[in-house]
Amino acid sequence: MLTSKQKELLLFIHERMQADGVPPSFDEMKDALDLKSKSGIHRLITALVERGFIRRLPHRARAIEVLKLPETSTLSVVAATSSASAEPQRRIGFQPSVIEGTKARNISTPPSHMLDSRTVSVPVMGRIAAGVPISAIQNHSHDIACPPDLLTNGEHFALEVKGDSMIEAGIHDGDTVIIRRCDTAENGDIVVALVEQEEATLKRLRKKGSTIALEAANPEFKTRIFGPDQVDIQGRLVGLIRRY
Repeated sequence: MLTSKQKELLLFIHERMQADGVPPSFDEMKDALDLKSKSGIHRLITALVERGFIRRLPHRARAIEVLKLPETSTLSVVAATSSASAEPQRRIGFQPSVIEGTKARNISTPPSHMLDSRTVSVPVMGRIAAGVPISAIQNHSHDIACPPDLLTNGEHFALEVKGDSMIEAGIHDGDTVIIRRCDTAENGDIVVALVEQEEATLKRLRKKGSTIALEAANPEFKTRIFGPDQVDIQGRLVGLIRRY
């Protein structure tokens, strides 16, 4: 699944290559997507490569090839080159929607409530990526019954885990994680992080100086490093439910 920005960039690149035989420059991509820096384009390109929609051609500076579109299988297009230099990251404000589903704005999480003395109803707000980040959008799908001692003070919501980047922390694909909503976390906490308002992911938070690292618990996934204004904490992991 592509985020809206990833899909927009992929289609823009494809259309320009079909029309001109070469991909747009990074400046043209930035302007087309209304981004303030080319660093955001670099991240979108990397995500499209990871998902198999485009590839970088070896031995050619910045050469890329579109392999497929969301609506189709593979297709043949002309590979060409473009160039760009890195620029500072842009600041992104807070937005509470974080989960894969139908995009919606200003949707509040339904409150948890007691079902009986042994269970509390917690809203399941969709999926969260423990792997390649997914679209930062929200969808209240259903509720789940949790034991009261699994919850702490405050507002809680549940997420279905997709991916295995946190497997060494005991979080598996298909698990349901219980998240306490908050916008701050301690070093080493496992958090729901929103990156550049576009990607939501479940990772361990590491802070060093002015940088923020989102660390996987799987050696096959790289730690991602960001500036302090690029990541918003949406909640902290407090529990996990697994069905066998």
